[in-house]
Amino acid sequence: MAAFLGNLRNVVIASFALAIVLIGVYCATQGFDGLAFELFVLRWLHVVAGVMWIGLLWYFNFVQIPTMPKVPDELKKGVSGYIAPAALFWFRWAAMVTFVLGVILALRNNYLLEAYTLDFSDGAAGWPVVPKYLAIGIGMWLGTIMWFNVWFVIWPNQQKALNIGGKYPDLPAADKAAAGKTAMIFSRINTLLSVPMLFSMVAAGHLY
Repeated sequence: MAAFLGNLRNVVIASFALAIVLIGVYCATQGFDGLAFELFVLRWLHVVAGVMWIGLLWYFNFVQIPTMPKVPDELKKGVSGYIAPAALFWFRWAAMVTFVLGVILALRNNYLLEAYTLDFSDGAAGWPVVPKYLAIGIGMWLGTIMWFNVWFVIWPNQQKALNIGGKYPDLPAADKAAAGKTAMIFSRINTLLSVPMLFSMVAAGHLY
């Protein structure tokens, strides 16, 4: 058992295998509706990726950033050279998968335009016509801003600050520090947006 649990790949494969067993149980007891099941799987994977994304966002902000000043200088390179780059890999790609699946879900459920226009797609008369579209739209806009920050602000600046992939070996220390500060500020902005984003997403599914 220890050997099995010591291999992350095997654990992840087994985790998804167990989920497939649960899918089988569902189909055996409830039948199979292709369209409904497709939308459910998209939403499930959207949530899985979102958990990875927001979990790592909170790891950076609640654990790594506050703890780094306490880490002895001789140990800081272990975090900045190995742990942070690996975490940033999963962080940015989880953000991408969450964003893409969210857009696909909205498109497949026929509310992409309504959500991104905050339910103004049919004009302002009687707004909001469908309050649920307003709620999911707010969540989608917050999520989109957070995704943009990850890919176009946090990640490029972290590459500079940590010299990820050896792309910035000669960058002056002052520029590295400035890049690191920018990445931190936008990471904090994403943390600020994460709770209302999650509220909007959950509210759209359960309050409306």
